[in-house]
This record gives sequence, structure tokens and C-alpha cells, in this order.
Amino acid sequence: MDAWLPIIISTKVKVIKLSYEKGTIMVKSYFKLPHTVWDIRSNSYRCLPIFYKDLIDYLKLSGLEYKDNVLDLMPIQNLACNLTLHDYQKDAIDKWIQTKRGALVLPTGAGKTLIGIKVISVLNVPTLIVVPTLELVHQWEKELQNKLGIEIGTYSGEKHILKPVTVATYDTAYLRAEELGNRFLLLVFDEVHHLPSPGYANIAEMFVAPFRLGLTATYEREDGSHKDLEGLIGGKVYEIGIDKLSGIHLAAYTTKKIVTDLTADERHEYEKYHAIFSNFLKKKKIILKSPADFKLLVMRSGRDASARAALLARNKARQIALNSKSKLNALSEILDNHFGERVIIFTEHNSLVYAISKKFLVPAITHTTQKEERVEILNNFRAGKYKVIVTSKVLEEGIDVPEASVGVILSGSGSKREYKQRLGRILRKKEGKLAVLYEIVSKKTTEIAISRKRRHGS
Repeated sequence: MDAWLPIIISTKVKVIKLSYEKGTIMVKSYFKLPHTVWDIRSNSYRCLPIFYKDLIDYLKLSGLEYKDNVLDLMPIQNLACNLTLHDYQKDAIDKWIQTKRGALVLPTGAGKTLIGIKVISVLNVPTLIVVPTLELVHQWEKELQNKLGIEIGTYSGEKHILKPVTVATYDTAYLRAEELGNRFLLLVFDEVHHLPSPGYANIAEMFVAPFRLGLTATYEREDGSHKDLEGLIGGKVYEIGIDKLSGIHLAAYTTKKIVTDLTADERHEYEKYHAIFSNFLKKKKIILKSPADFKLLVMRSGRDASARAALLARNKARQIALNSKSKLNALSEILDNHFGERVIIFTEHNSLVYAISKKFLVPAITHTTQKEERVEILNNFRAGKYKVIVTSKVLEEGIDVPEASVGVILSGSGSKREYKQRLGRILRKKEGKLAVLYEIVSKKTTEIAISRKRRHGS
């Protein structure tokens, strides 16, 4: 450089610019920031919206000048909410408020919706509530309107109405994440155990909302993916079990196991198919210790004919044990002993639902039952016109099920979550009533071990 040329030092500060575009945060910066990746198409860095708060915190701590155009919030009125909460509900909220992130785990009937509404009123920021079913959209909408006295938005297959407080299904929130991702500061995930599912996790990643509340009665998932909730919403921050609330805030309850014998024909068929499966495992030296092991076996069955035959035999044996005719005799005795009480019968297979419905002349609800018919059945059950209903999985979550004091499990998947959900259906507080959950299992079958496994920890 020639000695006579002046040295020019720029004193102009380059301002970092943040904006929201198509489900990502665009970052116009002269160097790479945490959580960002270079996007050659837009000649800028990009960042997943879930890291919005981290990015802003970094910029503030570093003293860097920036312009934030990410948020597009609707003004929200002052939310007045005079809810009377139990001590355990207050404790749950206090625990969550410390970080304003995380999941609260409380039994069915313990008032998770009220906790969510109270949190919404305390933070008083634009909020999206995400729920798994259309029925829950309507339930939350009704409760929010009653408790907060404001018009509630809904995003579902029925309609798209955006308000400062909006309820959406998981499916619609996923499909509309790019559109809604910068409109809210608080996300409430009801039945948050659904969130780690493939696809749904994108909801948490594509929203900028720094405040995140998960609500569920069954936090753990059989596939272990509940561990992902730590990064998506903040993990478990509060949990209270059924036993601590039973007899005080929930109904006192007892569980009873009834063991029945297979018929001679059923026993013969069961042993035949069970032997095919167990012999395959021994021959291939396969040990099934976890759902992941079983998943590998299922994948193997796609290319190994003997593995497929073994799985089919295993399913046949299981179906025989779950649907044994002797179980219907035990069920008949239970219904006689609890005549006049409200009873919900749970099974896994629709075929058994219809068999019970036909034999005992009780209404049946399956996934094929039309919405109008299901509502009519539940309303009649609530009013006492129907005393007994039978269902396969449909009533385990996401539907407002009327009070029942007796539950009967004739067959199930073996998951702890399913067991807790079914138990929760009979635990709403009823003065002077002891709730009973019966489990009818077939003697000398794998159902015994499955029953022991799912009851453990419940």
C-alpha cells in the first residue's frame, strides 16, 4: 500500500436483522450466530423458530445491535380469571412459573384444563392451545369462554378463526405452522405425550413462543420418545400420582384382577400358535426386552417369511387369550353385582365390542361410530338412561366421558398409559362411592405377564 494513501476506519455499526419467513427465522448478520445455518438462496442465515428466545438472549448478552421483526402478535385484553384452585394445582403452577416451560403430569380428573386456563390468565399473552381431537377443541373453547369471558379462536378441520387465544388440533397446528408460528408467545400442549410423534414435533420447532406448557396424565411413551420433550417444551417439572389424590380430590378406588380359564378348544389353539412364536425366538436366539426389540422383529418380518409367520402366530395366540368366551361369563357376574351403577367396558378389538354389545344389549362405541351417535350415547349415559357402555380405545382420552364408578378391562395393549387412562375414567369424585376397576385375564397366557407389567407403576 502506498504510504501517502489515508487509512479509513468505518465507524458504522452493522445492525443484525431478524424476521419470520415460511416457518423459519431469517437472520441478516455479518457473522454466524448460535443455532443458525447459512441459506444460499436468501443470502442470509436461518434459524428454527424454537431457538428464537435463545437467539435474542445471546444478542442482548453480547451487546450486539439488532432489529427484531419476528413477532406478529395480536393485542390481547386483560384476562380476568377468578378460579379457585386446590393446593396441588397451585403447586403445579408455581413450579412451572419458575421457568415458564415444562410438562405438568396429573391424573385424569385432577383439573389439568383449569391449570392451563389459570396459566393463560397469569401470563396474559397471545396463546395457542394444541389438542389431539376435535372434541377437545370444543371442550377447551367452552371452558375458556366461560372462565375468561372472551371470544376464542379455533383452528381445526371445521374452521380457521384466529384470536389472541386460539385452540387448534395437533394436525391443523402442524399443517399451519408456517402461518401461525410467530403469532403467539405461549403454547399449551394438552395430552403432550402426543408431541414427540413424527410430524407433531415440528409444531414445537416451528413456533417462536418462548413459554411452553405441557399437560398430561401419561408422560412416558412406550417408544421412549418422551425424552424429546426436554428439548421441545422443557421436560417434566411437576408430577402427582393417583394415590395422593384418591379419596380427597378423586374418588377412592380399588382394582381387582379376575383370572379365567380358556375353554379346551381355546387352550389347544392358544398353545399351538404360542409355540410357533416362542420356538422361532429360541431358534433365532432373539430376546424381547423392550418395545424397540419388538419393533426390530416387526421390521425383520418384512424380509423374513419365518419371522412374519411367527408374528402372525403370536397375534393369533394373543387374540385367543384376549377374546376368550369365559371372559364373558366373568363379565356377566360383574354386571350383576353392580346392577344399576354406571359401567364402562374396555376392550382392544372391535369384534369383542360388538359381541358384548349383542350379548348384553348395551351401546357400543368404536372408531367407526358416527359422531352424532357417540354424542347421543354419552349423553344418555350421563343422564342415566344407559347404565353400561362398551368401547375399544375410543374413550381413553380426548373425549368428555360422563362419571362412571365401575370399569372393566377385558383386553388391552399392555401399556401403562392405557391402563392409567382407563383407570382415570372412573376416578371423578363421587361422594360415598368407591370406584372399582376390574381386569379380566386368561390363565396361563402371556396376558398375565402383560397385566402385571402395566399395573406396575400405575
